[in-house]
Amino acid sequence: MKRPSNPAADPNQGDRLSTSRRMFLRGAGVTMALPWLESLPAWGADASGEVAPGPKRFAAMFMGCGVNPDQWWAKQAGPEIELGPSLEPLSGVKSKINVINGLFNQHALGVGIHPGQTGNILSGAALKRGAELKGGISVDQMLARHLGEDTIQPSIVLGCEQPITGYHETNFSMAYSSHISWQSATSPVPMEVYPSLAFDSLFDNRGSLRNRSILDRVREEAAALNRRVSVADRAKLDEYLTSVRDVEQRAAAMRASKQLADERAQGRDRPALAMPRPDNGLPEDIREHMRLMCDLIALGFQTDKTRIASLLLCRDISGLFYPFLDVSAAHHGASHDDTSESYGRVTQFYVSQLAYLAERLDAMPEGDGTVLDHSCLLFINSLWSGTQHDARKVPVVLAGGLGGTLQTGRVLDYSDRPDDDRRLCSLYLGIMDRMGVELDSFGDADERLATL
Repeated sequence: MKRPSNPAADPNQGDRLSTSRRMFLRGAGVTMALPWLESLPAWGADASGEVAPGPKRFAAMFMGCGVNPDQWWAKQAGPEIELGPSLEPLSGVKSKINVINGLFNQHALGVGIHPGQTGNILSGAALKRGAELKGGISVDQMLARHLGEDTIQPSIVLGCEQPITGYHETNFSMAYSSHISWQSATSPVPMEVYPSLAFDSLFDNRGSLRNRSILDRVREEAAALNRRVSVADRAKLDEYLTSVRDVEQRAAAMRASKQLADERAQGRDRPALAMPRPDNGLPEDIREHMRLMCDLIALGFQTDKTRIASLLLCRDISGLFYPFLDVSAAHHGASHDDTSESYGRVTQFYVSQLAYLAERLDAMPEGDGTVLDHSCLLFINSLWSGTQHDARKVPVVLAGGLGGTLQTGRVLDYSDRPDDDRRLCSLYLGIMDRMGVELDSFGDADERLATL
């Protein structure tokens, strides 16, 4: 379907707008997709006044090395749901989450520790040891394969920690520890860890004007559009543009750091990704890094630039430090004392990233609800206990209702069910069903998760 070349500036494009799937603001070397606006038929009500349902979206967020098992719990349901300390950051959206206990990944058992427990967390495939990578396509990329043509970017794959190379003592490649998104059995999806580059990709920001504000370059089209929309949509548009400006300014400083890091790396005859943080150009403060990546997913979903995302918050065997949490050990070392108060703070910090993204999406009106109402955010860890490297069950939280197809505000416990009734891939089949991708099987499952 042909996209309008200049929808904001041409008032005679009404017929084309009604058939266009989305709207854009364009300027020199940049394209900005717009959020849902009720007064524009291209991305709101149709000619009959009916509001089009929001598209369904999926994002996976990964934390490695387990959680604090003593503090990870939830009780009751609905508005009365009670959350343990690890899940407390989600209290603001607790009626829109599902806490799921007792699921497991069959092929992560009996394979030693770390890479063999992580590389298939979104695929459920058996992994191969040695030099040849072999696993399976991940659920996010299966969705992108079937639904990706409906958006400009089939998916966005982001990370907050550089991948590492080599082999673990279990003879599994460390690629399995560094990637959760796999486009095929042998190929992980290249993961973007630099916020500035992820921002540029999201807004098609390219060329010699890359360091000039994208809002300055679309100013005329934005002004023309502002004159055409309703008063309520003007407020939404202003809020959106302000949000983009905020993310752009935060990413701009990181672009300069990235360029300097590339120069330093070249001078030392080594790739930037092999240099320590922040010498490699990544943000020194992991809090800002994670928030920016969440903001980019939120903007991608809000504008329908993409409907599928994954975010590796930290890799397996992570070396991230948390001085702001008063935790002296690096992530992996801290996880070996997983019931400690310090690792409880680490766990809560990671859950707060899910809460931040969920609350951002829930503040974005879309059709008869919010962007969160039309999405499913999956928060997952490859281990229950880092101390014991225990993968017999994994922590799972879902946020969002997928357009009313997924009931929320529940605690679902599968711990006492037979193994065939508590497979992680059965959850993935249920999510994909609700997004219109119905498969006979996925990973190690051919049945949907009961009572989902």
